[in-house]
Amino acid sequence: MEEVDVEPPVTNIPAAAAGKHLGFAWGPGDILCNMMMYPCPLSLSLNTKLLPSVLVRKDEDIYSPILRKLFNESHHIFVGLQTIREDLPSKNKKPQFVSISKNYRSVIRACMEELQQVADAEVATQYGDQVSILLAIELIWNLCEVLFIDAAPAGSLLLHLLDWVRLHKADVDEKARDVLQSESPAEHESYWDVVLGYVLQGRLEEARQMLVKQASLHPAARNIFHDVPVIIFQPSGTQTLTEFDVKWRHWHEEVDRCLQDNSFASNQHLEAICKILVGDEDTLLEHKDLLSTWYHFLVTRLLFCHPTVKPTELHYYAQSCLTMFLDSRSAPEPLDSILLAAFEFDIHQVIKDCSIALNNWWFVAHLTDLLDHCKLLQSHNLHFGSNLREFLLLEYASGLFTHHSLWQLAVDYFDHCPEFGRVYLELQIERVPLDTERKALKVLRICEQRQMSEQVRSICKIMAMRALRNNRLGSALSWSIRAKDAAFATLISERFLQDYCAKGTFSDLDLIDNLGPAMLLSDRLTFLGKYREFHKLYGEKRFREAAKLLLSLMTAKIAPRSFWMTLLTDALPLLEQKEVSFQDTFDLQKHTCVSLQEEDIEVTKVELLRLALARNLAMAIVKEGTVEA
Repeated sequence: MEEVDVEPPVTNIPAAAAGKHLGFAWGPGDILCNMMMYPCPLSLSLNTKLLPSVLVRKDEDIYSPILRKLFNESHHIFVGLQTIREDLPSKNKKPQFVSISKNYRSVIRACMEELQQVADAEVATQYGDQVSILLAIELIWNLCEVLFIDAAPAGSLLLHLLDWVRLHKADVDEKARDVLQSESPAEHESYWDVVLGYVLQGRLEEARQMLVKQASLHPAARNIFHDVPVIIFQPSGTQTLTEFDVKWRHWHEEVDRCLQDNSFASNQHLEAICKILVGDEDTLLEHKDLLSTWYHFLVTRLLFCHPTVKPTELHYYAQSCLTMFLDSRSAPEPLDSILLAAFEFDIHQVIKDCSIALNNWWFVAHLTDLLDHCKLLQSHNLHFGSNLREFLLLEYASGLFTHHSLWQLAVDYFDHCPEFGRVYLELQIERVPLDTERKALKVLRICEQRQMSEQVRSICKIMAMRALRNNRLGSALSWSIRAKDAAFATLISERFLQDYCAKGTFSDLDLIDNLGPAMLLSDRLTFLGKYREFHKLYGEKRFREAAKLLLSLMTAKIAPRSFWMTLLTDALPLLEQKEVSFQDTFDLQKHTCVSLQEEDIEVTKVELLRLALARNLAMAIVKEGTVEA
């Protein structure tokens, strides 16, 4: 039968009708358990589309097979980060933190590339959306790495920002491949876009090499193109900031003079390059299509106008570039606000905005954890007893616990939340469905390793009851022993004895034979173990030891009263054996007489017992009397 999608009935929400925007929180089992008010619609895509004012859906990221790789790989990085010693000097830890940050980003990019391949193959829009979100996440993380984790000084800040832009603006390389693979690169329609793209990214040596191809095509213009490499200046990592500033100003004046002399007026593209090199803002804005984003415009503007910019000045230039680049009718996207907060070095605002804009806690939890290890969040504590790092990790790990396999990763996150991690783990672990014994053993092992005795007992009781309902007595007894539940162990032991009386044999002999000290958990379990031991002795024809053990079971009074007649019946064949002594027979007879008086049993069995006792007693007297004589 073919399934038909049925639209759910429309539910009117007064707040939505009033023009307000809604948020929500998912509780256990993906239940919508809380509604909150937000001032604006939220989106973190790289395009200009906004999400609807009301969007109610559960987070499905953890159910994506590709994104699960992101969660698994980042978990290993997270655990490794927690092992860095706190007592190491900060200068020794900084390279490790930068390396860990790059590891996180490499995992993001790997998942992003895999998602892109799937999106291209299946033409699936949901994968395209996930790619856009991951691209934005990697963009933000990389910027935070430059500004906060690596904390590049003024001398190298611009170089790091250039690398940041180049990494996230790779279309110029794709165009360059197409141009270079053509028969006549200099005549390719994208040739000048590539040259200008290289210049806008500060890749001046690659721009020069591309210009050489134009000079070889037009020998008459060779002198003109020959002058361009001369005016292109790149900073050297060996010089001081002051030396660089002096050289840069001299170079800047030389380029400006060439422009004023109309040295390149005969070629509009070369003239545009010169205007870009002197930082002409109008020319830069004319090439919005090549820049594509305001932050690319920012870095290019800094490169050619303020190459020695200080970190504290970034926010001023960022805000002005955003204003200049965006259309007056366009409002900044959430991504723009996040990047602006980063350029203002307001890391708490970055985390806050990302928490609101993103549909899960993965990004903010891991970034905040790394920043906390870098000692950048020490001054920010929350009012309800936990710091920001722990709060976000708890939220992220709680989300993982709703997944059938990722819940195991969440345990490590809770372990590294010293304030409330254990409390959260105790609450969440009880909600893990114990579908199979294998899964139950995994959960049990986690609880035992953390001395969570109450949860251990709860799990064992649940599994013991389930096994008992399915008449799997051996499994039920095993779980009750692990739970150290004497009452339940007694109940199951009686079930074993009842089955023995009905069938004449024991089930699960391996378990009963190997109870060991566990049989001391309850009297009934002790009796079960010892009674099984009696049968083994009898089967091995060790009759005297079997008789002594049977006698001890009778005298100890740990057997259920309903089982006394069974014990007396077991004594019958022993009384016929020569190995049983006079004293053993006398004790058995004495206990049997007491038992017979207390029990209402069949007359035939009574007569058989009395006859066997009399015969054995007579034989024992004769035998022992003969030995003495």
